[in-house]
Amino acid sequence: NVTNEDDDEIRKIYDSIELPKRSTRLSAGYDFHMPVAKVFNSGVEVLIPTGIKCKMEEGWVLGIYPRSGLGFKYKMRLNNTVGIIDGDYYNNENNEGHIMVKMSIEKEYELHKLEAGDAFCQGIFTEFGITEDDEAEGTRVGGMGSTDK
Repeated sequence: NVTNEDDDEIRKIYDSIELPKRSTRLSAGYDFHMPVAKVFNSGVEVLIPTGIKCKMEEGWVLGIYPRSGLGFKYKMRLNNTVGIIDGDYYNNENNEGHIMVKMSIEKEYELHKLEAGDAFCQGIFTEFGITEDDEAEGTRVGGMGSTDK
């Protein structure tokens, strides 16, 4: 049962989401920001719906990496080590392309809190090539893990 108060809270969160941006002129990564505050307990996976979608030209991929400082200070990690956002992840048949990130911290850090608006991961665009004999013809019809089904 979703109430008008729930709708208002969700709208407030989505309206406050910052688009990823580079911090400096020579930065490679576009910083993603927390949409809401989250507490990270050691060994507990935290799923972060970023509220961000990314449309790319053919031949490009978006890699999602942890922020270096969070990894260095708190051993905060992406649970899949590097997120790969393919060009066909955006608005395919069964997936609108909303980027989700799952992170955790290691045991010696009992607790760490990221506030809404804190940068927590970064996206780096990379152009990629394919082999001359590549014959991939498949079409994505879902989200994460859908290309191997």
